[in-house]
Amino acid sequence: MIKTRLLPLFLSVALLSAGCSSGPDHDAMPGMSGMSGMSEPGQPMTNVPSEPNPPAPAIGDPLPGMPPVPDAKNVDAAAGAGMLAPAVAGDKPLVYVPHNKPADVWVIDPATFQVVGKYKVGGELQHVVPSWDMRTLYATDDRTDQVMPFDPRTGLPGKAFPVVDPYNMYFTPDGKYAISVAERMRKLVWYDPHTWQVHDETPTPECAGIDHADFSPDGRTAVFTCEFGGRVTVIDVASHKVLRMIDMPHRNTHMGPQDIKLAPDGSVYYIADSDANGLWVLDGAATRVLRFIPTGKGAHGLYLSRDAKQLYVTNRHEGSVTVLDSYTGAPIAVWRIPGGTPDMGNVTADGSQLWLSGRYSDAVYVLSTKDGSLLRTIPVGHGPHGLCVWPQPGRYSLGHTGITR
Repeated sequence: MIKTRLLPLFLSVALLSAGCSSGPDHDAMPGMSGMSGMSEPGQPMTNVPSEPNPPAPAIGDPLPGMPPVPDAKNVDAAAGAGMLAPAVAGDKPLVYVPHNKPADVWVIDPATFQVVGKYKVGGELQHVVPSWDMRTLYATDDRTDQVMPFDPRTGLPGKAFPVVDPYNMYFTPDGKYAISVAERMRKLVWYDPHTWQVHDETPTPECAGIDHADFSPDGRTAVFTCEFGGRVTVIDVASHKVLRMIDMPHRNTHMGPQDIKLAPDGSVYYIADSDANGLWVLDGAATRVLRFIPTGKGAHGLYLSRDAKQLYVTNRHEGSVTVLDSYTGAPIAVWRIPGGTPDMGNVTADGSQLWLSGRYSDAVYVLSTKDGSLLRTIPVGHGPHGLCVWPQPGRYSLGHTGITR
């Protein structure tokens, strides 16, 4: 999660200190990050626990109002290939690409790979986020504290409205709250998603760079990553309270961890750590780190295949995607994007393609999920970030770039 406005500061520090960073930096360029003691991909990290994935915990009493879990062995079972809800079946198939600068959203027709619209928003865009009911897409601008809604039926924007520091955005599994992840302010802001009135705030002063999240199968727990703190914070969804902080065994405070993804059976959370060049594996109860999985330089984004059997890991600093078994974490394949900087995105509704923003390459990549071949590189604006592929299968959205269940 990189903020372009810090680039001049980072470059000046990097030139003076030969790549060493003394604090949080959202604009570490490929090849310029790294912490002493971090292992290269494929090499074991020292002093790291190594436990197998535990049995999946039984799904307890779900959060009231949350749609029932259709399959305890696959919480994503309702988001399989082609499983579009009636409400989204008529939406235009489009890909929404937000740019840090000049803070606009480009809209791409996935059938032709052509840009069909460009819409200016504000100061610095981060993600395009589907609402819980999947009827609105929100482009988040944390520079000027606003979001711009897009109508997925038409692909056209509406009028922007104020939201506190919306670096990222999530929705509680019951649809009751929208959560603005106020990164620079180190807090979560809980909104009524219909009136957009603030209901509550959760200060997270010990979570520097609060960033991405995922939710437990019962919807009662959320785990948020702390990008500049080398840790995660565990939140009770019903009370909005911080339950605990969990440090990574190798605690990077430069740039990691970022994205987080629950295993389909709820047994573990996979946590991408850019500086560690791989994934930490957190137990499903969100109490301890079990082990580390090396993937590649700049491990960043996490996406599931439509059958939820594979986990795609974007390695932003080496131009690759590592494919893992989503249940065990076992490596399956590595897909290369020569010269690429794959960041955020999602899988198409039919599961055949993986779309990713090229954060430092001003491009969007389209990969075949059959064999990882690069189908298309599409030139876009500067600093493409949290790309959203629409429509998505599923019954409801948890937010980010389209986490649906």
